Amino acid sequence: MTTYALVRVGVERTLDLEGFAAATGLHPQMARRLVALGLLEATADARGRLRFPLSQVAAAGRIQRLRAGFSLNYAAVGLVVDLLDRIAELERQR
Repeated sequence: MTTYALVRVGVERTLDLEGFAAATGLHPQMARRLVALGLLEATADARGRLRFPLSQVAAAGRIQRLRAGFSLNYAAVGLVVDLLDRIAELERQR
């Protein structure tokens, strides 16, 4: 007997700027700024509007926690995020 995985076609896997702002509590202009700083990943659609992968909601939360908890500027937040990601990668390799 053959089984097939059910896959939903056409499911939105990204959020537009307004949806992302609502999901993260960030002002849309701040979300744009974090993209410009390289702290968040986003792509532009055919009309040039930002689209955020769902994974970036968690990334935005992480940025907000680091900024609030440690009073870091955005350059330092980027460095800390990179270091935490590297540590997690090294721990996975063990």
